[in-house]
Amino acid sequence: MKNLIVFFILIGLLASCTSQNNPKTLYIVRHAEKQLVNDPDPELLQVGQLRAKKLAQILENQEIKHVFSTDYKRTRLTVQPTAQQAKVDIQFYDPSNHDSLVEQLRSLEGNILVVGHSNTVSRLANYFVDEGEKFKDLQDIEYDFIYEVRLEKNGSSVVRKLYKDY
Repeated sequence: MKNLIVFFILIGLLASCTSQNNPKTLYIVRHAEKQLVNDPDPELLQVGQLRAKKLAQILENQEIKHVFSTDYKRTRLTVQPTAQQAKVDIQFYDPSNHDSLVEQLRSLEGNILVVGHSNTVSRLANYFVDEGEKFKDLQDIEYDFIYEVRLEKNGSSVVRKLYKDY
């Protein structure tokens, strides 16, 4: 009887440790096109609103379980269509603390969307580049990249695609 209890405890412990071993995909994107106004927190242009809707269409069948955004209008408005479609809340993160975000992303179950900025999305994707060339920061005019990060128990891979690739 004692061996049976120990066996079930071990099974429970192993099951609780497997969340990092389940394959998942992170989609990392820059916020959509923003208004060019003298405002540190601008909203999206109409074309940016269309890009946000296109992102939701691209991710419609990807079973998104978590959505992360910085706490700016342009990033919130970019993820809002996807979050509503997936019926999940937007979780906010600090773009200056990628170490904490990466740890959280690795621990979660399911596919994840993360929206950031021209100087943060490539840096975030680089955390998951095992070997090979690292990505450079995006230019101010670049809005059309989606970093697909595949996390598996044996490592990770990153592919940078364009919206038009979907």
